[in-house]
Amino acid sequence: MILKGKVWKFGDNIDTDAIIPARHLTTSDPKELASHCMEDADTGFITRMKTGDIILGGENFGCGSSREHAPIAIKAAGVSCVIAKSFARIFYRNAFNMGLPIFESKELVDAITEGEEMTVDSAKGIITISGSDKTFTINPIPPFMEELITDGGLMKHIARVKKRKQ
Repeated sequence: MILKGKVWKFGDNIDTDAIIPARHLTTSDPKELASHCMEDADTGFITRMKTGDIILGGENFGCGSSREHAPIAIKAAGVSCVIAKSFARIFYRNAFNMGLPIFESKELVDAITEGEEMTVDSAKGIITISGSDKTFTINPIPPFMEELITDGGLMKHIARVKKRKQ
């Protein structure tokens, strides 16, 4: 999978309440959640970002409550992937379960400026910064996890596999 987009940087310990504030958890509608994505970390993020853009986070991205709404909001907003120095464990799993690609890179986050564009080749595990000779390696997504993402998340993947077996 090749992902390309403009970078939006956030700091360390971006918790799930900053990604999708609890006051908006009265719905599970992805479009409604998307309209409030990253609202408490950057009030104008959703109006400035474009489909395909990439979120960069520091350490412990997605910490806090184990709500699935956080990766749903990010994915529904049109963010192509999230790259962080590290992820909270439950967010990491929820992201793949919801079909949101995420990658860890300690070096990349400090080497890129917000607004730059990058290309992520998830199969090869290579990130390239547009207009430069900078490249970074990441762990490629294992084939099974790629299937989850391609199918749109765990539940859609299970439904597809069940249908194929019938």
